[in-house]
Amino acid sequence: MNAALARRGPDGEGTFVDAACGVHLAHRRLAIIDLEGGAQPMATADGALVVTYNGEIYNHLALRRELTARGHRFVSDHSDTEILLHGWREWGEDLPSHLNGMWAFALYDKPRGLLFCSRDRFGKKPFFYAAAAGFFAFSSELASLMAHPKLTDRAVSRTSLRKYFAYGFIPAPNALYAGTAKLPGGCNLLLDVGDPVPQLRRWWTFQLEPDQGLLEAPQAAVAGRILELLDAAVARRLMADVPLGIFLSGGVDSSAITALAARHAPDIRAFSIGFDDPAFDESAKSREAAAALGIARQEARLTLDAALALMPEIVGRLDEPMGDVSLIPTALLCRETRRHVTVALGGDGADELFAGYDPFRAVRAAEWYSRLTPKPVHRALALLAGRLPVGHGYMAAGFKINRFLRGLSQPPRLWNPVWLGPLDPAELADLFAEPIDPEDLYSEAIAVYESCRSRDMIDRTMEFYTRLYLQDDILVKTDRAGMMHSLEVRAPFLDIELVDYVRTIPAALKYRQGITKYILKKSLESVLPSSIIYRKKQGFGVPIGRWLADGALPMGPASPLEADLNAAAIEARIGQHRAGRADHRLFLWNLWVLRHMDLGGGRLAF
Repeated sequence: MNAALARRGPDGEGTFVDAACGVHLAHRRLAIIDLEGGAQPMATADGALVVTYNGEIYNHLALRRELTARGHRFVSDHSDTEILLHGWREWGEDLPSHLNGMWAFALYDKPRGLLFCSRDRFGKKPFFYAAAAGFFAFSSELASLMAHPKLTDRAVSRTSLRKYFAYGFIPAPNALYAGTAKLPGGCNLLLDVGDPVPQLRRWWTFQLEPDQGLLEAPQAAVAGRILELLDAAVARRLMADVPLGIFLSGGVDSSAITALAARHAPDIRAFSIGFDDPAFDESAKSREAAAALGIARQEARLTLDAALALMPEIVGRLDEPMGDVSLIPTALLCRETRRHVTVALGGDGADELFAGYDPFRAVRAAEWYSRLTPKPVHRALALLAGRLPVGHGYMAAGFKINRFLRGLSQPPRLWNPVWLGPLDPAELADLFAEPIDPEDLYSEAIAVYESCRSRDMIDRTMEFYTRLYLQDDILVKTDRAGMMHSLEVRAPFLDIELVDYVRTIPAALKYRQGITKYILKKSLESVLPSSIIYRKKQGFGVPIGRWLADGALPMGPASPLEADLNAAAIEARIGQHRAGRADHRLFLWNLWVLRHMDLGGGRLAF
């Protein structure tokens, strides 16, 4: 199991065994903080507590001072890992609420016979587990977990597979194989090692709590507070005993991180990637941003053919399917960045927290449309939209119109998942050749919709993207792309002090008169040129629709994971896409990922 995590931790490994109690812990280390004293598994001096941990605690020095003042004695020089051991003794299960960072850890309390596991608020670091009678195992990756000798039979979860084609990712706590699960972000797991039945306890949930008084406050005050908190978040994430850099696409989020990092580390370098296809190339924007900020920038240029050739290798390293095609350029960027540094800062989280995606614009139009358009007229418009010419450019007009209208065929609580996902409920029923219950299929999205304290659809959309899409797509993509190349990626926008303030900002300050991320952009006017702040947003993509249509990206043979799917429906969609009669890029890409994953050994079944 530990060997399967070698890329996550190329700098060292260790094990701990308590044979009498049947507890075995292992760790692979990517050394970043306290290179000499941070080896794991780490134990207290008396051997009573042992921890194996993945992540970074950015406020560890402040916590060390606090714990030292309370009588705790540290052995390491400045290891953040040791904070977990002493923090458990001081605060018990309340330990995670004191941490500002990203983590997945398992802490063994030998005298009490307890294993305490925790995952950070947003699920930045992964935690897979399996439990059965008298047995519990966990790991940072599903492939590593499945290397356990008790998990040789791989029964695929039909529920997880349906949700994969519904969302484009598998939402926690679901996992690909039956009997396995993901510990959701913001959750702890506690078990008695003598009777290992996991007890899950949610300790944190992202919840918007808009303070309408902020609408009356001077905008400059709100913007200034955002900038102050973001600057502090960036500064915290510059701690490292190894070389550190920044991802710079030239968009507002990465440019903001770059500008603020340069305040604290003037010699820091930015890293970008460029492609030869101008429709998908952002290198000119990143070049302009680096020049405006006076930052040294390293650019790797790739032809799209080179990226195409590397795709099977990148997808083959996934141990659970995820259909975000930006995994490809992100993995290539991480590969090039790792040639120079061990840690990189990125802009993840800004779009979710500040209403930055296209669906935030669509929501207002959808509310207007759904009030004024009779259902028969909507059905007619949807049929007409299906006849629009197919275009494979970045976010082609026909693609956006068709997705907008198909979402509006559903009730408002399903707009966001249906807009986002590869297939809608009727298409899924066809693919799986069985009835589909939308309430069960989208249970996670419905739960987020119904638990949102605000009735504003912008707020509900922010909660959907932050609680589901961010955790199970964006952060998974970044973690897997980084760890494929032993690169740690940090997200200043997800600093808890910043998040706790942003949660109180009303939607009207985030999406205003058609401007996404309005108040964030206002906060950055003193640090970035307006040409960067207000330029049109472009995602990190590749021409996947075109490649699937012209045969540049062959679908390959069917995967064992498709055993119970409707083969005729699959072939029909492949044929329609290749003939230019329909745009099935999202479904076909998700299917391509399934077909090119390395499923490893063991027996596959349904």
